[in-house]
Amino acid sequence: MVLNSIEILLEKYDNGETTLQEEQQLKNYFSKETVAPHLEVYRSMFQYFSHSHEEQFTKDVPLTPRKTINLYKWISVAAVAVLMFGIYIQTSGPTQAQRQEALLAYNQTMEVFNLVSSKLNQGSESMNALNMVSTNFTRGADNIAYLGEFSKTTDKFLKTN
Repeated sequence: MVLNSIEILLEKYDNGETTLQEEQQLKNYFSKETVAPHLEVYRSMFQYFSHSHEEQFTKDVPLTPRKTINLYKWISVAAVAVLMFGIYIQTSGPTQAQRQEALLAYNQTMEVFNLVSSKLNQGSESMNALNMVSTNFTRGADNIAYLGEFSKTTDKFLKTN
């Protein structure tokens, strides 16, 4: 009967369903000299739990701060330096005189571009006049070709050749 109840408790223990009192019964059973041969496997496990419960850690644990704290300090110093440099660059932009000088240079450049544009437009108008001359010349050449045909026809009628 005792062996049967121990097997039931072991099954509950394996499923994680035992209470503290039931686990204490298992520890008591496996701490005895005589254990059923098919349950001998569990004996070493429960004896280990009993002995490990009595162990205590006696070494001193040194509590020294880590060296990475210095790294964080330097990272924060670098971040502040970058931030201050950015603010300095932002506030030390061009002065009013530099802005006026840049605006004057821009206006002069625009005047030069307008002058070049007007001269190019005049040149394109001259090109249009040349284009008209070329068209008229082509028409004249066509008319001369008609004269040549006329001359051939009259030569045939008159049979001068």
